[in-house]
Amino acid sequence: MARVFNVTGACRPDKHYMVNIDRRLAEIRRLVDDGAYFVINRARQYGKTTTLRALNHDLKNSYYVILMDFQIFGEGEFADENIFSLSFARVFLRALKRNQLSGQDGLKRAIDHLDDAEKGRYGSFRLQRLFEILSDICAEADKRVVLMIDEVDSASNNQVFLDFLSQLRAYYIDRDEQPALYSVILAGVYDVKNLKRKLRPEEEHKINSPWNIAADFKVDMSFSQEEIAGMLKEYEADYHTGMDISGIAELIYDYTSGYPFLVSRLCKYMDEEVCKKEGFGTRNMAWTKAGVTEAVKLILTEKNTLFESLSEKLIRYPELNVMLRSLLFTGKNIIYNFYEPSINIATMFGLVKEQNGGLAVANRIFETWLYNLYLSTAQMHSERIYTASLQDKNQFIVGGHLNMRLILERFTEHFNELYGDRGEPFLEDEGRKYFLLYLKPIINGTGNYYVESRTRGLRRTDVIVDYAGEQYIIEMKLWHGEEYHNRGEKQLADYLEDYHQKTGYMISFNFNKKKEIGVKEIVIGDKILIEAVV
Repeated sequence: MARVFNVTGACRPDKHYMVNIDRRLAEIRRLVDDGAYFVINRARQYGKTTTLRALNHDLKNSYYVILMDFQIFGEGEFADENIFSLSFARVFLRALKRNQLSGQDGLKRAIDHLDDAEKGRYGSFRLQRLFEILSDICAEADKRVVLMIDEVDSASNNQVFLDFLSQLRAYYIDRDEQPALYSVILAGVYDVKNLKRKLRPEEEHKINSPWNIAADFKVDMSFSQEEIAGMLKEYEADYHTGMDISGIAELIYDYTSGYPFLVSRLCKYMDEEVCKKEGFGTRNMAWTKAGVTEAVKLILTEKNTLFESLSEKLIRYPELNVMLRSLLFTGKNIIYNFYEPSINIATMFGLVKEQNGGLAVANRIFETWLYNLYLSTAQMHSERIYTASLQDKNQFIVGGHLNMRLILERFTEHFNELYGDRGEPFLEDEGRKYFLLYLKPIINGTGNYYVESRTRGLRRTDVIVDYAGEQYIIEMKLWHGEEYHNRGEKQLADYLEDYHQKTGYMISFNFNKKKEIGVKEIVIGDKILIEAVV
């Protein structure tokens, strides 16, 4: 059976194309060998379950590994302490039997106690009794016992879950005094230290400190460019597409920053969908730069569980919207401070990252998705600049090519007519937003755009537009004097060199009342800059 790219559930190397995760498994193995209690908290669809299952396989010759998933617990199983303890005992017992623990009389008695509890032979089965039996099992087992719990933050009754964590903490701390689990691994989206963010306000008083023993987990779970290339090399050995493996891996990484779901989703689209589309038709054509661009467009227009989850988080935490809108549209540098609540939350959900001390959206796909989300609201579509774009858009495509100079000319005319008297604060906070709002209907359905975040801290925003196989670099900046402006023109010329482009575009939002509004052409060396002043 041919392998495929997988975006649902855990990956298996015999069925799916996968990056080699041996490096991160070795790092996690060192934590386990040290007897650590730690939390693997990463955003949704970040490879946590795949990693735990691979780790289970890696550890099973040295340890008795108990791997359970709290998602299989029904809602009623967190109703009270007794029901939860019985459910936990049942799952733990099943895992013990898979590990084939048997032999010693003491171990058999401990397992029998767990079996009796699971069958309801105790009138009441509390957490304390559960952990006493676990201690007996650990004492009698001929190998150390490791507990791994996936989806640990899916518990539906927070009080029972917090009581469980508190008992687990106390049990682990006393492991020098009594037999106990050797290592504990909890995995979920919410860092156990941040679970209070999942609680309703009236439940926050239930928080104590059941997680302050967790070791730091610093293992990089994202895919590197080299790891993506290794996966593509396996695919190429099967299909012989002639792709530039290194180049395609670099492009995939540039769009995804190694976010596992997005990497696999792009590859799956190229393998299964892009190769069938008009203009491609074969796998050879799909695994090209144009094929990656087409796959990005498909991701940005699809409904998937990852984007649905992110949308839900934006609704649940309104402060995220305030912070993200400021980051995306004003061009202002936001210092990365993990202890600022909105940044903490956005980091936990995988939306943002630290970049050179500043805040950046985690990857290009997320950034474009957020721009599309914010620019697609009814409020945005009621703006007159958007209506003007809908009326103008047919004049900008000539022979299948995008006339970017004409777009800048028409945008300049409309912007100054509609908003020219709004003043400096409006230009600084809204100017970039309105250009993207004008641009979006023009390229929608055919082209993509993203904002180059590396330049955001320079008080400018560079928009990269991919349209019909051609690329356009557009710098948007605020006017801060002639010297600064001239330096910006030189920077853009250098930037064009990096992108192997001869022509670049610039929009200057100028606060000077004596400014000369319009579009002009500037030559710097062998580069041509088309500049619009608004």
